[in-house]
Order: sequence, then structure tokens, then C-alpha cells
Amino acid sequence: MRLIDLSVPLRTGMPVYPGDPEVRISPALTVAADGVNVLHLDMGSQTGTHVDAPMHIDDALPSLEALPLERFTGPAVVIDARGLEQRAAIGREYFEGRVAAGLIVLIATGWSAHWGSVTYLAHPYLTPEAAAYLVESGVRTIGIDALSVDPTPAHEIPVHRILCGAHAVIAENLTGLDELLTAQDAGHAITVSLFPLNLPGADGAPVRAVARIDM
Repeated sequence: MRLIDLSVPLRTGMPVYPGDPEVRISPALTVAADGVNVLHLDMGSQTGTHVDAPMHIDDALPSLEALPLERFTGPAVVIDARGLEQRAAIGREYFEGRVAAGLIVLIATGWSAHWGSVTYLAHPYLTPEAAAYLVESGVRTIGIDALSVDPTPAHEIPVHRILCGAHAVIAENLTGLDELLTAQDAGHAITVSLFPLNLPGADGAPVRAVARIDM
């Protein structure tokens, strides 16, 4: 067994979705002054590697704690969507015959290589047809190594609306998916955990995303 961290580190000034709260992390208490070290965290619920609850796009949809824990862990299939141009669409043809109910679908665009640069905003994204196909196939957990499953920035977020409307979980800002593709190509089974912070009534939360590769 091998464990792979799929999460970006949380740091002051790290990239965030345009308009989201900036991240500030600073000492609240120190050993020198207070006898213990405690950090003060100031950030939005969609910071870094995170999951969206359906409530992210509609108050009437389930918030984070209303979702079953099973939705945040399970066997994964990694879809290779690397090599695309900036702002390219990822259509349903990438998923046909590859996905099924009970699988966590991870989409590897390779865009995590641009983390921290302006190019990261110009990531590939899913088409509404691809999102609908995933929902019709019974998939309820989707992750991507990019800022969003929709274009950035976007006035409309049709993919979020389709996935969240089906009570699916969306994980964004994943990293390290290249390594999972290599393992998958070698025939190794992959299990992913995307457990969020326990924030009642939340639209989403940061996660420590981890993949287990069975060797």
C-alpha cells in the first residue's frame, strides 16, 4: 500500500477563486509568549483543495453535514484529460464506458502544474453534457486538478448546477493526479478519501485529499 497526498498546502496569500476571501495564517499564541503554539486561520470555505456541497449553488440543496460520509471515500477511476489547450472543454467522450455508480471520478488535466500562476485560471473544464453523463451513470463524487469544473471566471456555472442538483460532491484544486494515472496504468487499484471539516450548514470545506494505491 502507498499513500499519496492530493492536497495543496494552505499558506498565506495562496491562490483563491476570484472574489473569494484571501488566505491569512498567522500566530495567535506562541510558546515564547503563551507557552503553546496556536495558529489563527482566516480563509473561505472553498480554500485550497476542497469539496463543494450541493448547497454551494442553492440554499435549498443539502449542506455539507447532510451528505453521507460514503460520498467522500471510495474506489477511484482517473480520467486522463492532459495535454489540452487553455480553456478547453472536456466532453462526455472522456467518460463513456469508463465510469460507473460507486466510483469516485478524478479528472487529471495536468493543470496543477500551473498552481500559483495566472495560467491556472485558464484551466480546462467539463461540458454540461459530460456532467449530465456522469450523473446518469450514477457517479456522485467528482474531482479535478483545476480551480473549477466550470470555466474561470464564469457568470454561469452549468456544470456545478447539474452535479450539485444531483447531490453530488465536487472536489477542486487536487494535485498529484499524474502519479495516480501511472499507478492505474500499471493495474493498481486506487481508493480516495476526501473527508471535509465538520462544518454544520456549510457550502463546502477544505479537505486533506489522500489516495491509497494497493501495490
